Amino acid sequence: MPKNLYDVLGVPRTAADKEIRSAYRKLARKYHPDVTPNDRAAEARFKEITAAFEVLSDDDKRKKYDKYGDRWEQADQIEEMQRRGGGFGRAPGNGYTFEQGAGFGDFGSIFDNLFRRERGGPRSQPASRRGQDVETPVEVSLEEAFRGTTRVVRLQSPEPCGTCGGSGDVAGATCHACGGIGQLTKDRRLEVKVPAGVKTGSRVRIANEGRPGVGGGSSGDLYLVVTVQAHPRFERKGDDLYADVTVPYVDAVLGGEVEVPTVEGRVALRVPELTQNGRQVRLAGKGMPVLGGSARGDLYARIRVQLPERLTDEERKHFEALRDLARVKTAQTS
Repeated sequence: MPKNLYDVLGVPRTAADKEIRSAYRKLARKYHPDVTPNDRAAEARFKEITAAFEVLSDDDKRKKYDKYGDRWEQADQIEEMQRRGGGFGRAPGNGYTFEQGAGFGDFGSIFDNLFRRERGGPRSQPASRRGQDVETPVEVSLEEAFRGTTRVVRLQSPEPCGTCGGSGDVAGATCHACGGIGQLTKDRRLEVKVPAGVKTGSRVRIANEGRPGVGGGSSGDLYLVVTVQAHPRFERKGDDLYADVTVPYVDAVLGGEVEVPTVEGRVALRVPELTQNGRQVRLAGKGMPVLGGSARGDLYARIRVQLPERLTDEERKHFEALRDLARVKTAQTS
């Protein structure tokens, strides 16, 4: 028996669209062929979860699946039979049965068309319909998100059968190449561009690279669902970056110059005198590119004042003198 598509993704029948997409992304990252090369079981699992997602992520297909189960693709013909007077009821537990009603003979031609392929006869051409959109996860480093990059993704895509031209029939008989389906599933590799400025959760659209349409309909789109890896030095908030900068205590007190890391390299930063620990200094335009635009975010240098780990005798004398001065100053102002 075919697997329940909700079970394939591990979600309940009441799952919201967001929950379905989240479950698919989690499973896709685990079983994607790029993650599990040469693992046939993982590849088969990836195909299975992708096929389930294609149905459950589409509102119209999901409604049909919920109503007709594994025969959801025949929903239009089944409902047409109902309108012509035929009953269509669900057999308890495992599938569907046709029941004769008033005017049963009126929809004999529809019934015949629905199952004609099983008898070797030609099928009527399907109505034009746009192809399904496809999502695939992509991980990039912060540097790649800054500059933009490319990725090669592997897609499992149905394509029109070259033997029958997508009709499912050859000279009035069922096409032997595709079994009458009209499509063949093929692996393909596609090099795609990841634009500068992407964030975790960004969905990058690659037009017309999704599933092919039906009956002359246009192809769907491919969406790259991006995850930007954490960086050991920079923290990202939107298009802004934050980095800790160590400042010697003498420069924090008297003022000085330190180097600040950016994605493009180090830049000099003038530290004002009496700079307090934890202060943030803004470097305008040194953050991440804004996705789809020419602007840039900012970089915030978080000051971390560095105290000495040990003192020389001479340094100690100076600090003791400073302490004495501070005591005198306090006594004079109290």
